Amino acid sequence: MDQPKIANEKVGSFVSVAYGDVEPQGWDAQNTKRLLRKLDWHIIPFMSLIYLLCFLDRTNIGNARLDHLEQDLKLHGLQYNDCLAILFPFYIAAEIPSNIMMKRVRPSIWLTFIMFCWSVSMIGQGFVKNYSGLMATRVFLGVFEGGLFPGVNYFITQWYVRKECGFRMALFFSAATLAGAFGGILARGIAEMNGVGGRAAWAWIFILEGLLSVVVSLAAYWCIYDYPSTARFLTETEREEVQRRLQAEQGHLSNDFDMKYVWQAIGDWKIYIHMFICMAGFCPIYSFALFLPTIIKSMGYTANEAQLMSVPPYVAACFFTIIASWYADRVGKRGIFMLGFQLVALLGFSLLCGSGKASVQYAGTVFAAIGIYPQIPLGMAWNSGNIGGSLKRGTGIAMQVMGGNCGGIIASYVYVSRDGPRYITGHSILIGVVSAAFFLTLFMSTWCRLENARRDKVAAERGVQDLTEEQKLLERELADNVPWFRYAV
Repeated sequence: MDQPKIANEKVGSFVSVAYGDVEPQGWDAQNTKRLLRKLDWHIIPFMSLIYLLCFLDRTNIGNARLDHLEQDLKLHGLQYNDCLAILFPFYIAAEIPSNIMMKRVRPSIWLTFIMFCWSVSMIGQGFVKNYSGLMATRVFLGVFEGGLFPGVNYFITQWYVRKECGFRMALFFSAATLAGAFGGILARGIAEMNGVGGRAAWAWIFILEGLLSVVVSLAAYWCIYDYPSTARFLTETEREEVQRRLQAEQGHLSNDFDMKYVWQAIGDWKIYIHMFICMAGFCPIYSFALFLPTIIKSMGYTANEAQLMSVPPYVAACFFTIIASWYADRVGKRGIFMLGFQLVALLGFSLLCGSGKASVQYAGTVFAAIGIYPQIPLGMAWNSGNIGGSLKRGTGIAMQVMGGNCGGIIASYVYVSRDGPRYITGHSILIGVVSAAFFLTLFMSTWCRLENARRDKVAAERGVQDLTEEQKLLERELADNVPWFRYAV
């Protein structure tokens, strides 16, 4: 739990900046805290609202299923699972191009555009008549939703230093857990509209939630602040301080738009490890979001009861997601928290798999939700904080989320109808997936510790030396491979 001792002192040929150390230079702790609170109120709530609606629109098909979606569209076999899975290849394909567009186009323009488009796609999903129509609307939903999650995580890194990003990412991602809770309550209410206007309840779920997203998208352009340098809610002094803090942490790492930094991210093996960890995290999350109402109904409850009983696991997950990321930011650690929650997730899925008793199974859903949801913001903050340079970081975040959403493809087929009502095969698959995440997390945490120790040793041997202009240029080229960079563990 010890923080690196070297902070902002010249070591070897480079300036050593420990994880999260940013000198205030005239700003005391109280003023900095007030500045961060101001950023939080202007950035996080609206971004969380957007993601809540995004996740709700992506997963409300699980609630619609209980209102006779399959029967009305005459879906059979694995066709329902196909409609879930088709979203993710297009979602994945959109992520890196979208984050590059976040760098080329103002975030307020790009995020407004993709939100409006996915909202229209969601409304269209309420008017489909058959399997092919549902497949087509899910494709468009994936294309336009794909840019939001990596885009907002990248956006957060443009406002906060590394030690502050995890908690903010958790606040943002907690909207996914709220979407699960809110979706169950909303679906229960919309079920009363069955037959209104000649449309089934499942169609009204898509139409009304899509309309809500359209309304929010129309306000998004004015509610999203692009960059600290142009933020209208900050004073000139505050704008300078936000930019200074970011620059103090980044040193000479590049913020230029140059495709070589994209290729640098694509060639970084560490990002691929985080991709696999993220995939193993998102797989159970999407399985949960898409099938939890079905799983609870299979315990012997009615459809309406299942909609409402899906709420408590998400509420518990939301609480632990926020608390864990807040504390992880405080101590500057990520891996150890992820390992702990992965063990909790294994407990939850083991209860679901090993018992036929409804109360034990339901307790398993709560433990599983608590275990799986905190892993994503912890993992996103861990990966983004360990990537140097703005464009490389944006690409690396998009790659990580691409890996995560490959887990969505797997999740679409984890729970199939023929395995009900116990779904032992599906629960067993998720036990294996979470176990793989545990060992990958352990490896990555161990490597970061060893690499930091190696760099500390090299720095101590070289002694103090000023940076030359050539060395500054080298820093820009090497990103997080510069000798002064220290990894979060």
